[in-house]
Amino acid sequence: MRIAGLTVAYGAYPALDGVTMEVHEGEVLSIIGANGAGKSTLLRTVAGILRPLSGGVEFTGKDITRERPDRIVRLGISLVPEGRQIFPDLSVKENLEVGGHTLRSGPRRVLFDMVLNTFPRLSERLHQHAGTLSGGEQQMLALGRALMADPTLLLLDEPSMGLSPIITREIFALIEKINREKGISIMLVEQNAHMALDHSDRAYVLETGRVVMEGPSGEIKCDPGVVAAYLGASPPV
Repeated sequence: MRIAGLTVAYGAYPALDGVTMEVHEGEVLSIIGANGAGKSTLLRTVAGILRPLSGGVEFTGKDITRERPDRIVRLGISLVPEGRQIFPDLSVKENLEVGGHTLRSGPRRVLFDMVLNTFPRLSERLHQHAGTLSGGEQQMLALGRALMADPTLLLLDEPSMGLSPIITREIFALIEKINREKGISIMLVEQNAHMALDHSDRAYVLETGRVVMEGPSGEIKCDPGVVAAYLGASPPV
């Protein structure tokens, strides 16, 4: 996927200012930056939820800048939103079925089995209301629901939000597994910069809606400016 010169505003407030970046096939790309840097806006624009003032998004050779969100899902991009946004009054099974509603029954069944194999804990709670799950289980459900659309690119918005360090490590291990075993490209927005850089191939740094740095995650992690601004002396969870 290629993003070129993307500019997005909320009224008179510019959230993204000429952002250009690429997500390579099969990689995990992390986007780090402070609150308000435009990270979530970027994912929501790629997913078709927000419309840019200028610039564009190209996916598998097709301009998807003005496509509807449901069409973008059918093209192979799934968003796991900030805060998970599962349907709390539906069961785990029903939430997963919602994620696969665009597919025919045969492929949907295959994906359903794949999701339960990837997240065994969900198989134990299929008929439980999603709102009664723990935070970590809800994040697994949000990931599983997105996978039910059979994406080739997964957009993850703050997957560790509200989770304990132990559960955060578990979620990131699952993200690595999805990328490695399923070959799904991942665009990761994550406030925990340590975790984002430790579990990604490349990274971009956003500041006030602009890309100020890009490169291999290992190099970004060693940059003095990134250490001072986002990593400090705190160890990763």
